[in-house]
Amino acid sequence: MRDSARQPLDAEGDKQEVRGSWLYAFWKFSRPHTIIGTSLSVLGIFAIALSQNEVSIGGGLLAALGAWFACICGNVYIVGLNQLEDVAIDEINKPHLPLASGEFSVATGRLIVAVTGVLALVSAGLQSPYLLAMVAISLAIGTAYSLPPIRLKRFPFWAALCIFTVRGAVVNLGLFAHFSGGLNIPAAVWALTAFIIVFTIAIAIFKDIPDLEGDRQFQITTFTIALGQERVFNLARWILTICYLGMAISIVWLPAVNPIFLVSTHLGLLALMWWRSFGVDLQDKSAIASFYQFIWKLFFLEYLLFPAACLLG
Repeated sequence: MRDSARQPLDAEGDKQEVRGSWLYAFWKFSRPHTIIGTSLSVLGIFAIALSQNEVSIGGGLLAALGAWFACICGNVYIVGLNQLEDVAIDEINKPHLPLASGEFSVATGRLIVAVTGVLALVSAGLQSPYLLAMVAISLAIGTAYSLPPIRLKRFPFWAALCIFTVRGAVVNLGLFAHFSGGLNIPAAVWALTAFIIVFTIAIAIFKDIPDLEGDRQFQITTFTIALGQERVFNLARWILTICYLGMAISIVWLPAVNPIFLVSTHLGLLALMWWRSFGVDLQDKSAIASFYQFIWKLFFLEYLLFPAACLLG
């Protein structure tokens, strides 16, 4: 009797575990650091639009939520398509990803990519032509980045161009146009866009440092393979330095921001980045990956700090 009474409970527990495992696998499939970056970009651009009196909190929040949904769906499409084309490479470089580990089948991955791609376009189209253009351009570039025969990720320059074009220019300018209802882009948005473009160059070249083994085996040419780990690491640090110094100097032509807050936060993060970089062992793959995640955290912070400087201005 005890065993028979316990069976329904065990079956229900198994179902919950399966659901939990699937959701966790989906979370990994969506590449959480990119989801966080996308979410913060929507929030940050909305805050700048608010500081420029382009939107109100009431109606604007609904627009921000709709834009966030479209952007997240587009994000999952792009990173998912990349994983579908890189299963063999990820089995070496990123064996924890769902397709490489076998948690998701290729058919499941294709279904997720197809559904999120359609949802991104349809939801954006129902909101505004600016958001639709932003999402469509992002998906087109993401497709060209991963999908044969174009597969731009094979070429270091074009791979980097894809990443900083979408993250830096298309997303920021497209979101502000969506929130403001026009193409009159203020200096604050251009300043953030310039920062993000240069910052994502550092991300684009740094992301391949821990993937050296798999990329070399599958003949994926990257800056790391062409120049070596140490040179790319140093180049990324100096690119980030240019970002932070440039933003600190930008107060000269950005009178609407809080100068003390902007300069102190950016110089502080610059010092932290250099201090953190001195402890990275380029022979330790986990140390490189940890610093790469740290760079993403700096990227996340910019979408909080710069809009805050605008709101405090």
